[in-house]
Amino acid sequence: MLYYLFDFLDKSYDFPGAGVFQYLSFRAAMAAVLSLLIAMVFGKRIIQFLKRNQIGEDIRDLGLQGQIEKKGTPTMGGIIILAAILIPTLLFAKLHNTYIIIILISTVWLGIIGFLDDYIKVFKKNKAGLHGKFKVLGQLGLGVLVGSFMYFNDNVVIREKINTAEHLTEADMLNTECKKEAADFFKVEEIKSLKTTIPFVKDNEFDYSVLTSWMGDSAGKWGWIIFIPIVMFIIVAVSNGANLTDGMDGLAAGTSAVVGLILMLLAWVSGNFIFADYLNIMYIPNSGELTIYIAAFVGAMIGFLWYNSYPAQVFMGDTGSLTIGGIIAVFAIMIRKELLIPILCGVFLLESLSVIIQTTVFKYRKKRFGYEYASEHRAFRMAPIHHHYHKKGLNEVKIVNRFIIVNIMLAILTIVTLKLR
Repeated sequence: MLYYLFDFLDKSYDFPGAGVFQYLSFRAAMAAVLSLLIAMVFGKRIIQFLKRNQIGEDIRDLGLQGQIEKKGTPTMGGIIILAAILIPTLLFAKLHNTYIIIILISTVWLGIIGFLDDYIKVFKKNKAGLHGKFKVLGQLGLGVLVGSFMYFNDNVVIREKINTAEHLTEADMLNTECKKEAADFFKVEEIKSLKTTIPFVKDNEFDYSVLTSWMGDSAGKWGWIIFIPIVMFIIVAVSNGANLTDGMDGLAAGTSAVVGLILMLLAWVSGNFIFADYLNIMYIPNSGELTIYIAAFVGAMIGFLWYNSYPAQVFMGDTGSLTIGGIIAVFAIMIRKELLIPILCGVFLLESLSVIIQTTVFKYRKKRFGYEYASEHRAFRMAPIHHHYHKKGLNEVKIVNRFIIVNIMLAILTIVTLKLR
């Protein structure tokens, strides 16, 4: 909203300084700062409200060191995260941008699902919360919406490269006089495409339409049959992966902040033809505006850590964890970097796999050797895997810090894949 106000003041009255709102970097920085302030300042008031209304977490005794002491800690802190993301985005982003519209819808959509789950747990005193099938149905519904948007919306386009810019140095790329020369490496026309970025491959791109090539001339027309289910799977997987990661103070918020920083960098370069050309990655017109949103996301994660780091003064609950996982998935899909998620979100993947392995091994051994044997010979002492290390006696803070360090290493590897082909 502020963008439109200052754009009007700049064009109509030549208002001093109003033109700075035309710069994406300025608006992204302001969104990050405001998000951080909202999470830190208003977060305290929200925590006090949750305490007054006794909206606390009901902790089960799982034999984990320090868990019982957390009983009664305010939950539903995801409301802080939602406010810290949505308000700066509404103020600083171009709200007519198609990508901004869909990411805002996704945020609210997932926030409602998470809120309903927490509401049932806290106010209805039902520890199971919203039934799993309803959560998955909500996530799948969002997958259909996002997949259809990416496939059918005429504003979702890319510009293909003509050739490379190997003769331009990095200094040249930063020189505004070379902008036209760099732009000449992309075709003028914007096309609909199902191409996405794929790591460790020379051309660095994969076209989903290849999966429907067996249809012959109708392949392009029916590509959505393959693409939309893939989008649905990604959203469900990453959203639930983040939800499983939210089991220790600061773990989900810390790892998500690292992921958000990398997505911010990828959104920036994907929406800028100069850097897209220099890095030899896909140029996606108008996607750079998403940098505003993801800057607010990072600010929200860091601001939330102010209260969520050990010992936590508030838990994000499913209002936060389901939402941030879904946001990461939708965002990666929109900037066509979803195939980098297994690397970038390696911690989420590890947490999910540990639960799958634990369940599968237990069921197999129970069927073959009986319940007692299966209980005594589990794959992990406890799942998700962060609880396995907790059971082994590692301090919670050490586990969280090490997981974040691993995530930083994976984030660096994600960036390296843009050149490692």
